[in-house]
Amino acid sequence: MKILLDTCAFLWMTTDAPELSDNARILFQNTDNAVYLSSVSVWEIIVKHQLGKLSLPSAADDFIKQQCERHFIEYLSLDEKAVFNLTRLPNYHRDPFDRMLVCQAIANDLTVLTSDELIMQYPVATAW
Repeated sequence: MKILLDTCAFLWMTTDAPELSDNARILFQNTDNAVYLSSVSVWEIIVKHQLGKLSLPSAADDFIKQQCERHFIEYLSLDEKAVFNLTRLPNYHRDPFDRMLVCQAIANDLTVLTSDELIMQYPVATAW
């Protein structure tokens, strides 16, 4: 399985937060699965950290790089192929970061690991 981490899922995975479901933990830890963090999530984490809305144990870029390396998470760049999916996406979710994650998952045939019920409404594979 190819998994795209929702931003919250990434943060919960890397901090072993109680919000993390058992199934999500199993999928994340299964070495047969390829796990990706979107450049969109990287952008969201850095912005929220700079605005003081997200506390991290170190600088946001250092934290992200360390956690991706530690957990063998690959980066997924945002490209036009994914962005063009936005024109066909229903307006269920108002969060532009989450909408773009859905677009990337559709374009790259990924399963979004998320607890967000709004993301689950889109025509995209999800798991939690």
